[in-house]
Amino acid sequence: MVVLVSRSGRHLQRYNQGRRQVVGCIPYRYKDNFDLSMVDEDAFEVLLISPQRKGKGLLFPKGGWEKDETIEVAARRETIEEAGVCGDIEGKLGTWYFKNKNGDTAYEGHMFPLFVKEELDLWPEKDIRERFWMSVQEARKLCQQGWMKEALEMLVSWLTSQRRRPKMNLFSRTNRGSSGHGTVLHLGCRAQVLAPPPPSPAEEA
Repeated sequence: MVVLVSRSGRHLQRYNQGRRQVVGCIPYRYKDNFDLSMVDEDAFEVLLISPQRKGKGLLFPKGGWEKDETIEVAARRETIEEAGVCGDIEGKLGTWYFKNKNGDTAYEGHMFPLFVKEELDLWPEKDIRERFWMSVQEARKLCQQGWMKEALEMLVSWLTSQRRRPKMNLFSRTNRGSSGHGTVLHLGCRAQVLAPPPPSPAEEA
């Protein structure tokens, strides 16, 4: 059963060295009658949503990672709350470090691919957001967040090569440093991308 109320407040919000930790998903589905042996970016669609504050562009569902949940649970919850879809999380696309437009808040963003198995008719933010299935080409034009565009390219790379690579190595392109943080992939990101934080004895809870 899906709870039809979004979580609110930030008293459980996770931070890592002063950076607010956010998690999200790129929901995707395959088009009808596609040939899995010849998967290209035209074989699937991705789901974007409108921002809570109306403006230009769309985005993928994402939100704060809270202390009482695992990162995968948080990613699924945010996707249900904002986009009203459920499915399977498959690996991880990467970790990004960036600031907001004003440059006064730093974030650590984690993105996952979510293979959609169910679309809900009712979901917590149905009245304040719209959702749109579209091609990858359209998503590149309409997604307003540079770091999310990079995550989209990671998804495309994985889905178009998965028939040629062992399952356990599907996400081997997500580079990891010795600190365990993902490296930033520069694909024309317009966000203010930050260097990964240095290793520390313990992260903030």
